[in-house]
Amino acid sequence: MNELKAQLQEWRDGLAGRVPAAPRWAGEGWSRPGVLLLIAALILFPFLFSAASGFLDATIIALSYVVMALGLNIVVGFAGLLDLGYVAFYALGAYVVGWFASTFFFAEKANVLSSAAPGTIGIHLNFILLLVCAVIVTSIAGIIIGLPTLRLRGDYIAIVTLAFGEIIGTLVINGANIHLFSGQTATAGNLGISGLDLPYFPVIGKFGLLSLRPWYWLILAIVFFTVFVCYRLRDSRLGRTWIALREDEVAAVSMGIPAVKTKLLAYAIGAAFGGMAGVFLADFDQTVNASQFQFTFSIFVLSMVILGGIGSIPGAILGALVISYINYYLIPDVLNTLPHTFGLNFDLTDLSIGIYGFLLVIAMVLRPQGLWPERRRKLELVEGAVAAEQTELGEPSAGGVGAT
Repeated sequence: MNELKAQLQEWRDGLAGRVPAAPRWAGEGWSRPGVLLLIAALILFPFLFSAASGFLDATIIALSYVVMALGLNIVVGFAGLLDLGYVAFYALGAYVVGWFASTFFFAEKANVLSSAAPGTIGIHLNFILLLVCAVIVTSIAGIIIGLPTLRLRGDYIAIVTLAFGEIIGTLVINGANIHLFSGQTATAGNLGISGLDLPYFPVIGKFGLLSLRPWYWLILAIVFFTVFVCYRLRDSRLGRTWIALREDEVAAVSMGIPAVKTKLLAYAIGAAFGGMAGVFLADFDQTVNASQFQFTFSIFVLSMVILGGIGSIPGAILGALVISYINYYLIPDVLNTLPHTFGLNFDLTDLSIGIYGFLLVIAMVLRPQGLWPERRRKLELVEGAVAAEQTELGEPSAGGVGAT
């Protein structure tokens, strides 16, 4: 009970603008030397593998999904807004690369610190500029998606965001029939956009497809930035208003919290991180194809947040790493031919969706709060379970008659 009272007081202080001086990760079992040691280990990690290692390739993809999971965790975990259309932001981020880092716009010639040769047809922006463009485009899209949900709650929000996820998939397919100028289409439809510019930095130079270490360090830098922003947001006054709306929207609004502005900021910021991850994945895959933007992608990212622990930053990271490694390394590269050893004529990749479902069911039964739950949610579940057990046994609860 004392911990719950401390959480309540901390929440009140946050609404009043009194942010704690110490970072919240210090109360989650992390020390500053430990964080620095972890950062150093992550930077040196790729030297344990060859430059074209399959495990390193899976790690790069997993870190991309970490950025997406953290972005979705802002919407679902912090603000409590169920979003089933997160694939829309991934698609927009990917198409920013297709539009502004390739020869797709054949009527334009622009090269800004890109790896493309001077005078090449098309728009060729530097990778950093692509990230900035993706943040702007996806933030606007997040606000547009958030506007219809302002008066909705719960499952109705999920239905609206699901509709936007389906709309973006239809648009990228039929965008080949939408003409912008000089016969230029909005998208390439099912053909996709390939031949994207590789990242280029003036000091580092141009990235290569067979040397994965620069790609790893690039996505690791994006992950570090995302984690830092997420912690600062959660510990800020805005983060506490998100949590207040999540816990009790009526009470939060009655206390003067602007629900419209707060919700739209959650959608915009969460969408921005999805767009950044979309930029990186599109450049890493060297293609933007409509088949990548299916509804199942949104469920895939949402399952990472749920498995790790809704509202928990370390949980979102852990959930993304676990599910990504299972999908991109363990099943296809390690266990794929395991059924053949038992005389079964199928590959394990054929059952990947069933494996995810089985793992999620087991995780929710054994650990419903997630692999690394948020402290507040963990206390709620533990207190609720203890109270229910005491009620069944006929014992007084901690806050009832007879409590000391």
